[in-house]
Amino acid sequence: MQPTARLLRNPAHLLSFGFGSGLAPKAPGTFGTLAAVPLYLLLSGVSLPVYLAVVVLGALLGIWLCGYTAHRLGEHDHPSIVWDEVVGYFITMIAAPAGWPWLLLGFLLFRLFDILKPWPIRWVDRHVHGGFGIMLDDVLAGAMAWLVLQGVVLFAG
Repeated sequence: MQPTARLLRNPAHLLSFGFGSGLAPKAPGTFGTLAAVPLYLLLSGVSLPVYLAVVVLGALLGIWLCGYTAHRLGEHDHPSIVWDEVVGYFITMIAAPAGWPWLLLGFLLFRLFDILKPWPIRWVDRHVHGGFGIMLDDVLAGAMAWLVLQGVVLFAG
């Protein structure tokens, strides 16, 4: 099934499609990550424990959301499903310094790891299925991007 704007009436699909950003005809993962930026900005003022709780809850919810929408569409990890990109970007930005340069660097790093899929991300993407698999490859991409971002923070400071 091809996703349509009509599916956005269902709250689970609305979240899975990154508030509609995943319906972009080209580069839906990039648009999904872009949709994560204002959400991140809303969360950037909360304490680290609260932010981490939101990330964990977002990832756990994402397992169900992405699995549900993939099942409804009849395709594992349909490109329109971008909630995993939202959570991956949130992971990248854990304890990131404030400021647009860091937002942009986090965005670029996450997209790089999500697109290139170095090991073990590529293996997970090919072998782990269902909502857990959809989420896990982006969680790993976010973790790798976070490591690089924090390394840059260390060396820049």
